Amino acid sequence: MEKKKTLVLGASDNPARYSYLAINRLKNYEHPVVAIGKKKGMVAGIVIETEKIPVAEINTVTLYLSAQHQKEYYDYIISLYPKRIIFNPGAENDELAELALKNNIKPLEACTLVLLSTGQY
Repeated sequence: MEKKKTLVLGASDNPARYSYLAINRLKNYEHPVVAIGKKKGMVAGIVIETEKIPVAEINTVTLYLSAQHQKEYYDYIISLYPKRIIFNPGAENDELAELALKNNIKPLEACTLVLLSTGQY
């Protein structure tokens, strides 16, 4: 299985959050993970950054931010040239999906956890 370097945007060290589960599950499936969130933390040995850090060779950006909180990240996400952006439930955003398409990035309304558990990631 291809390892897909993934940026989890909206990462949280709160075990009740889906982003927390996603980081753990991605790591279990041996995908390299970069995590950015509102506050610093650590999940499964992965440091949650609070800055838009430069990252090379991102395959997937998976979003755990509501549409209004995504705006400040548009340029950053596009600048990473990911192959796809996963809009998890609650993160759907037609504006960013349109921007992605214009930049040859595949927008996908899906759940990262479901994609992983069904082997479609």
